[in-house]
Amino acid sequence: MYPENHPETRLAAMGHRLQPARAGVGAYVPWVRTGNLVHTSFQFPWREGKLAYTGRVGAEVSTEQAVDAARLAALAGLAQLKEAAGGDLARVRLVRLDGHVGCTMEFKDIPHVLNGASELLTQVLGVAHCRTALGHMVMPLDSPVMLGFLAEIDDAPT
Repeated sequence: MYPENHPETRLAAMGHRLQPARAGVGAYVPWVRTGNLVHTSFQFPWREGKLAYTGRVGAEVSTEQAVDAARLAALAGLAQLKEAAGGDLARVRLVRLDGHVGCTMEFKDIPHVLNGASELLTQVLGVAHCRTALGHMVMPLDSPVMLGFLAEIDDAPT
């Protein structure tokens, strides 16, 4: 049981539970720690071991589905950061979120899609972060969203 202000408590109150951190899907590791900083590889919108959505936003994927995909990718990122922090999300301070949306040329609401992730992450971790928001015609695994994280780990005992 976590204290009331712990990120895991906030996650549970939002109806979410982190899945175990996934291994990489290629010749790379899911995260690297250098000093107190953790950089993650890009995280995808996984649900029950499969990509929850595939295709481009504005074509095969609706804006609402893309927002949900961004939330799922954020949860995958939180699982990686939790692992990097020795299992304690309270030690994590998100610094930067790199957001990428696979979309049609006409789709312009990329920031709105990524707000799905940013809002969840800010609610869970309790601190805002900076962010990039980019759109692409082609994405790995045909994913509509992928997120990269840069976070600081507090090594002080909690």
